Parts: sequence; C-alpha cells; structure tokens
Amino acid sequence: MDQVKQNRLLELFLDLVKIDALSKYESPVKMYINSFLSNLNLSAIEDSAGEISDGNSGNLQVPIGNGGDFVILAHMDTARSTKNLKPIVTSDRITSDGTTILGADNRAGIAAILYNLEKAITRKIPVKDFTVAFTIREELDVYGSRFLTLPSQIKSGFVFDSSLRPGQFIYKTFGAKGFTIKVRGKASHAGIHPENGASAIQIASAAVSNIQLGRIDKDTTANIGKFNGGTAINVIPELAELEGEVRSLHISGIDAKIKEIESAFINAVNDLDASIEFESHWDFKPYEVPQESETYQRIQKALTHVGLAPEPIVSAGGSDANSLNEKGIATVNIGIGAQNPHANDEFILIEDLINSAKILWNLIKK
Repeated sequence: MDQVKQNRLLELFLDLVKIDALSKYESPVKMYINSFLSNLNLSAIEDSAGEISDGNSGNLQVPIGNGGDFVILAHMDTARSTKNLKPIVTSDRITSDGTTILGADNRAGIAAILYNLEKAITRKIPVKDFTVAFTIREELDVYGSRFLTLPSQIKSGFVFDSSLRPGQFIYKTFGAKGFTIKVRGKASHAGIHPENGASAIQIASAAVSNIQLGRIDKDTTANIGKFNGGTAINVIPELAELEGEVRSLHISGIDAKIKEIESAFINAVNDLDASIEFESHWDFKPYEVPQESETYQRIQKALTHVGLAPEPIVSAGGSDANSLNEKGIATVNIGIGAQNPHANDEFILIEDLINSAKILWNLIKK
C-alpha cells in the first residue's frame, strides 16, 4: 500500500476513534457511516434493533450489487468511552495518550470496510456482490447481531473484530450461558433475635463453597462474578443475589454445569426457612466452522494472497460471529490486531491496520 493510500486508511481510522459511541449510543458512528456512504452513492438499511432495545441506533446493512452470498461485518460500539481521546501516531503504531481507550476495537474493522468501499467505487474497480453489516451492542450483549436479519442467500460471514493479529482467525469458540440466583432467607434483628432469622448470605456462601469454579476441564470454565446481599449490619440478611457464567466448547457441558450449580443452591436451602430463584440465559452459543466449508476456504485464500500464514484459532471469547453461526451462517472472526482491547494501553500496529484492509480487499475483489 503506497503512502497516499496508507494515509487515507489512517485518516478514516482516526476520524472513527474520536467518535464517542458506547453500547446503546451508537448513533454518532451511524451518522458518520451514513454520510460516508452517501458520498459514494450508497445507502444503508437500518433495522429496529435500537428502538426495541432502548438504544439510539439500529443495525445497518449495505447491499453491494445484489448482496451476494457473504457478509462483511464490524460493530459500531466501544466497551468504554473515547471521549476526549488524544490519538498518538508513532512510526509503527497508534495509541491513545493513556487516559482513555483507543477504540481500535472495533473502529479498525469499520475503517477497513469503508476504505475498501471507497477504493472500489472511486477507482471504479469491479468487486463481488456482497453485503456489509454494522452492528450495535456487541460489547454489551451481542444483541445487535442476534437481532440482525440477513438475506436468505447469505451463507458465509467474515467479522473483522478479533484482537488477534492478521493471519489468525477464530474458527471455533466456546459458548457462554449466564445465570442469576436470588437466595431468600428470613430477616431478623442480628443482636436481639438472630436465631429467628435465616441468613441469605450464609446460605449462598455454603452453596458456593460446594461448587467447583474456575477451570473445570480443558473445555469448560465457570465463574460467579457478582455477590451482593444484606441491608444493614444489625439485620440478618433476607436476600442475597449472585450472577455468573459457564463457558464451554460444548452445549452439553454448559448445561450440565448450570444444573450442578442450581442443585448446589437447592441443597443449601433444604430444611431451612429459605428459598431460591434461579434463572439462566444464553449469552452466545459455541460454534465451529468446518475446514471444508466455503467460509474457511475463502479466508485461507485471502490471507495467503496477502502473504500471511493462515492460523486458525480456538477462542473462549464471544463476538458477533457466534450470533451469525447460530443463524446458520458459517462465520469466522478475523484478527485485525486491536491489541489490549478495553484498556487504556490499547494499541494497533499500522502494519496490522493495513493488512486488515488488504485481507478484506482480497475477500471482495473479483
């Protein structure tokens, strides 16, 4: 990529990272994208995902040609604010000044998409028919991609969102199921009549002590990340509330661990003046894209053409790719090099930003 083209890609990226748009508040990024597309005589279709989920933007879809049989996707939100971001460009990388995140996750993916659309249209270079999607709420709960309805002819997906470096791509992931637990005991004065109460915190603690957490086996993890309860130090706590998750490569492994956790709490309230409420929900389901699939073959070919060695990766994290795979669209999440995401020392190598744009170009060029 010559210096002029590199500068244009950097310009787009720097424009995008300066836009503050957290999950549910993606409208400023949406407006930037719509304005950009308008200058190319393109327009996006916005769905009602934002309205339904109390946000200020829906997902965007942009059909190129007849929409083709594959989708290129990036998300519009950041996990933390980029307000007052001061990007610093050095000889090899882009960082913030250390007081905010950079927002390369996922503005680098958006920049790569917009750069290649502009390249194809302004230079009149024929490209394949395909669909572009920009999603909301990826960082919060991947609701945008779960709500996203793509044309029935879309069979493959390429998400430009992984913090892995270009060349690596996620073809297989864990799934995650969250759970919430309410333990209801009985309140009483802790000094005058403690024997009349049933401590929800003590009951919940007994249950947790009987549950294996952390690394369960090579394919499964479990965690209780929130534990709240009580109202005052002189009151036997009537309520304790817990939240956690189970992750595994296998749905059966997740369901078995969830059942084990629920049973531990049921056993903890046996013969006590107490009860529990247990709820679980899928955050995202596991997926595996077969090596013989069109998606897998396409990304390998694109990476090879860029001069990168394809490296398929198994990940414990979730992304919009999980949602698309659940819809039956074989989708991989492609490394774009947004390193240390969500942290103030987040950075992206300029080389990785350029290679991400090149990978995308090799997917869409004829």
